[in-house]
Amino acid sequence: MKIDTHQHYWRYRADEFPWISDAMPELQKDCMPVDCENAMRAAGVDGVVAVQARTQVEETDFLLKVADKYPEVLGVVGWADLAAPDLAQQLERWGSHPAMRGIRHILQDEPDVTAWLTNPHNSAGLRAVQKAGLVYDVLVFDHQLPGVASFCAQHDAHWLVLDHLGKPCIRDWLANPEVPSRWLSSIRSLATLPHVVCKLSGLVTETDWAHSGGLGPVDSKVIWTCFDHALEAFGPNRLMFGSDWPVCQLAAPYDVVHGLVQKWAKTRLTMPEQEAFWSGNAIRCYGLQVPSDT
Repeated sequence: MKIDTHQHYWRYRADEFPWISDAMPELQKDCMPVDCENAMRAAGVDGVVAVQARTQVEETDFLLKVADKYPEVLGVVGWADLAAPDLAQQLERWGSHPAMRGIRHILQDEPDVTAWLTNPHNSAGLRAVQKAGLVYDVLVFDHQLPGVASFCAQHDAHWLVLDHLGKPCIRDWLANPEVPSRWLSSIRSLATLPHVVCKLSGLVTETDWAHSGGLGPVDSKVIWTCFDHALEAFGPNRLMFGSDWPVCQLAAPYDVVHGLVQKWAKTRLTMPEQEAFWSGNAIRCYGLQVPSDT
C-alpha cells in the first residue's frame, strides 16, 4: 500500500492564494483530486493526506468536504489560527470528522518566524491541537530551522511533522557549502526528538526550476543525498512519502517525483522498511483509517 501524505487541492481564486505568482501558471487553475487521479493510480498510490494551502478557517471545512466526496482522501491537515480565542471550539467541531487529522500554518511566510515561535498564544494553541489528538505540520525554509527545534521540543504531547525535509535550498547546495552544513545540523537536532516525523516531499521545487526548465540529473543526485541524510537522522520509521502535488509540477510531473523517491527507497530500504515508509508510518502518525479492501 502507498499513501501520499502531501497533496493540495483548491478552487483557484488569486486573492486567496497570494503565494501563487504569475511565474506559476500551472497552479493558477482549479486543482482537485480528479486532476491527479490517473497519475496517482499509475504510481500505485492508494490514499492521500490533503494539506492546507490557504490561511483561512474556511480551508479546513473545504478540505473536509473534499474528503467526503473522494474516498482516497484519508486525512486532512487543515488550518487554524493557533492564537484564536475560539480555537478549542473549532477543534471540537472539526474533530467529529473522521478525516480530520492535523493542522498546519504557512510558517515560512511569516515576516518574523522567531516571534511567531515564541508567541505564548501560539504555544497555547498548539498544546490544544495536541490535546485534541491532532498532528501539527511544520513548514519552514532551511534557514528558518534553527529556532524550530526548541519549539518542537516544548510540544511533545503528540506527533509533529516536518514538511519537505525543512526545504533545503537545492539550488545553492553545491555552490554554497553553508547550505548543506546549516540544513544538516538542524535536521540532526530535530531528529533527536522522537515525536518529530519527516516527509520526503517538496524538494523538486527547491531546485532552480524557474531557470533550468525542470529537474536535472545533478538535482536528482542532491535530492537523493538529502534523502540519505534524513534516513540516517530519523531512521526508516519516521519518514513518509509526499508528492507536494500540484506544486511539484512547477519542476516535475507526478510520475517523476514518485519515481525519484521509489528508486531511492528500493535501493536504501528493506521490504519491511519500505512498507513502513510508504504507508505504515503515515497510518501510525496521522491515525488514518484505511478501508479494509485497500
